[in-house]
Amino acid sequence: MADDSQELASLREGIDAIDGELLRLINERAKLAHRIGEIKQGNIYRPEREAQVLRRVAERNPGPLPAVAAQRIVREVMSACLALEQPLTIAYLGPAGTYSESAARKHFGAAPMLQPCPGIDDVFRAIESANAHYGVVPIENSTEGAIGRSLDLLLSSPLQICGEINLPIHHNLMGQGEVLAGVTRVYSHAQSLAQCHEWLNRNLPQVPRVPVASNAEAARLAAAEAGAAAIAGDAAAELYALKIVAASIEDDPNNTTRFVIIADHDAGASGADRTSLVCSAQNRPGAVYQLLAPFADNGVSMSRLESRPARGFGGSRWEYVFYIDIEGHRSEPTVARALEELRGRAGFVKLLGSYPKAVY
Repeated sequence: MADDSQELASLREGIDAIDGELLRLINERAKLAHRIGEIKQGNIYRPEREAQVLRRVAERNPGPLPAVAAQRIVREVMSACLALEQPLTIAYLGPAGTYSESAARKHFGAAPMLQPCPGIDDVFRAIESANAHYGVVPIENSTEGAIGRSLDLLLSSPLQICGEINLPIHHNLMGQGEVLAGVTRVYSHAQSLAQCHEWLNRNLPQVPRVPVASNAEAARLAAAEAGAAAIAGDAAAELYALKIVAASIEDDPNNTTRFVIIADHDAGASGADRTSLVCSAQNRPGAVYQLLAPFADNGVSMSRLESRPARGFGGSRWEYVFYIDIEGHRSEPTVARALEELRGRAGFVKLLGSYPKAVY
């Protein structure tokens, strides 16, 4: 016992010494970041640079700390250092407690001020009017597909994509009580209700399902109404002091939502990038094939193709635009060549941005 006590004391002294060294090094890093800010001036946030740092952390991490945990720690250090030079305001699809807020925290860390917006349109307006530096909006879900409003606004807005976030979505049924038998109504966003459709059919087949504007709004309603439950995430349960009746009720355990970061600029090349664009096909036989051929001819991989009506963009009835994601940065020779060839074949081409792929 005496030996154990001595060893514990020695180990704790070692931890204290390391903590002191960590604190010194973090502040040294902050000084270097401060000097970089003095040299650069203007916009200091560099999405491509942060992505490179976080990838390097994963590559060099010796363990036993998991790579993702190490990346999260470094993310918070970068977030705090950036806040010393350029405090950021991040607009997101609110209210507080939504998955959009979780996505914003995952990407930007705890330092920025988060600004909830009532709708996706409002997120775009906050950036366009310079009331926020960046915005976070959902663009697609692995189960339910594209978020149409985000795509439509990317087409009509001058804003660009400068980053992306992949957020695993785990839905919880929550309410004032702790048992399923007491649930008389379920509130949630329409997408979340769809993502939990089979679970609801099995466990609450007769209970009315009421779609609302957001999962956080669903949690607020459940907190105010006896017998009501909400489908939402952990943050909403904590915010509205609700008990989780059933956890992880999504039908697909790999359910993931992809969010994009919008700004008045895209990002530089990070070494592992994605480029998003929207284009239209000319009205002639084989036009869609002609749109895709430049990517194949130049060895550029296409990861996504989505068609939508060309509403509000000069299109007549039954005219469509095509949203395309390709691998690589617009500055890479093969990508630049493919895009140039595309411009000669498409009715119009709009680059939505080149940006680092989601890091973790």
